[in-house]
Amino acid sequence: MLHALYDLATWATQPLLRRKLRRRAAAEPGYGHAVPERFGDYRAAPARPQPSGGAPLVWVHAVSLGETRAAAIVLPHLRAQWPGMRLLLTHGTATGRAEGAALLQPGDVQLWQPWDTRAATRRFVHAYRPDIGVLMETEVWPNLVQACVDLGVPLALANARLSDKSLRGALRTGGLLAAAYRALAAVYAQTEADAARFRQLGAPVAGVLGNLKFDAQPPEALLARGRAWRAAAGGRPVIMLASSREGEELEFFKQIKALALVGPAQSAINFVESKPRWLIVPRHPQRFDEVARLAEQHGLRVSRRSAWADAPPPADVWLGDSLGEMPAYYALADVALLGGSFAPLGGQNLIEAAACGCPVVMGPHTFNFAQVAEQALAAGAALRVADLAQGLDAAQALAADAPRRQAMADAGRLFARRHQGAAQRTAQALKALCQGARQGP
Repeated sequence: MLHALYDLATWATQPLLRRKLRRRAAAEPGYGHAVPERFGDYRAAPARPQPSGGAPLVWVHAVSLGETRAAAIVLPHLRAQWPGMRLLLTHGTATGRAEGAALLQPGDVQLWQPWDTRAATRRFVHAYRPDIGVLMETEVWPNLVQACVDLGVPLALANARLSDKSLRGALRTGGLLAAAYRALAAVYAQTEADAARFRQLGAPVAGVLGNLKFDAQPPEALLARGRAWRAAAGGRPVIMLASSREGEELEFFKQIKALALVGPAQSAINFVESKPRWLIVPRHPQRFDEVARLAEQHGLRVSRRSAWADAPPPADVWLGDSLGEMPAYYALADVALLGGSFAPLGGQNLIEAAACGCPVVMGPHTFNFAQVAEQALAAGAALRVADLAQGLDAAQALAADAPRRQAMADAGRLFARRHQGAAQRTAQALKALCQGARQGP
C-alpha cells in the first residue's frame, strides 16, 4: 500500500516537475535540455552504447556536481580494468551534467536520471540494459531500484554516506526507503559509522572502502594559478568563505563590513598591510548573481572572477564565480571558512582544501561529513568554532601566524595522502560484483 501511494504521488507530480524545469531553465538553460529523458522518453536520445571485447556497459548515476567529481575519480580505474567498457552517465542537475560531459569518451552516453515513476524507470532500464549500475554517494530511489531488481541489473551504492539525520529521515518513511536499500546488490561505505547506519536499514554493506575524494589530485596548473593570484595580492592575507550557502553570506558580509569600519589600533600603513582580503565562493553557481547583489547591498565593492584578467583587481570582496577552479581559490587563500557548517546545513567536504594545503576553520554543523571533519581536527588540519563571528576571528589570527598556518597546511596535505586508495578498491569491488552477476547463481 505504501509503495502504491508513492507511485501515485510520483505520477501525479509530473506536471509540477515540468513547470519547475521550465522555471529553472530560465536561469540555467541546461535544465531545458532533453527534458523528455526525465520522463522516460528516449525516442530522441542516443542509443545504447556498445562495449567491446566482452567489457560491460557501466551505468553511473552522479546526481550533482559533487557526485560527478567523485565519479571522475573512480572512472579511470574502471576504464583501466575494462578497456572496452562504455559509460552510461546520468545526472539530476544541470551543473552535474555540464561537469560530466568532460568525462565522456567516444561511444559513451549521457542522460538525465528518469523521474522515479514505475513506468519511466522501467523504460530507462529496458532501453539501456546496463551490465551494472553504480549510484554515487546518496541517490537511492525506490522505483529505480526496483526496476533494476526486476530486470536483473546489479545496482551498487558507491562512496556511500549516510548521516544520522538522513537515517532518521529514511526510518520515517514507513519502510519504503529501507526496502529500497535492502534491494541494492551492494553498498560500499565511506566509513564504519556510515556502514553501521546503512545496516540499520538492512542494506547489504559489502565493504568499507574509504572516501573517493581523498584520491583526487589538485591539478598543478590550478595551484600555480592561485599562487600567482596570491602573489598579486601584495602580501595581504586572503580569507575565503568556501562553498558558502544561503544565509551564511548575509552574516559574512555583515561581519566583514563591521571589520572594515573598526580597524585595529595601529598605524594606517600597517593596518592596510595586515587587513585581510575577502574571497567568497558560493556552493551553487545559480546563486553567483544573488551573492554579488547581496555584497553590493552592504556597500561592498565586488570583483568577480569572470571579469579578472591575469590577477584579481582591488575590491572589498572577490567573488569566485567560476566552475572547476576550487584548487586555485584554495591556493589563493591563507585560510578557508567551511561553508555549510555555520548554519545547520551539514557542512561541505573539506578534503579538497586539505589536499591543497589550505587550513580550514569550520563551524559546529558538519553532520554530513562528520568523520572526515573529526579526522581533520585530529590531524591538525582544521579548527572548529561556535559561529561565524568566532570563525572570522580565528581565521584572522591564523592568517597572521605564519608558522602555525604552515603547520596546518602540511598537516592537511599529509592527512589527504594517508587516506588515499578508495578509488582502486572501489573499482575492484565493482568488477567482482559485475562478474558475479554475469556468472549467475
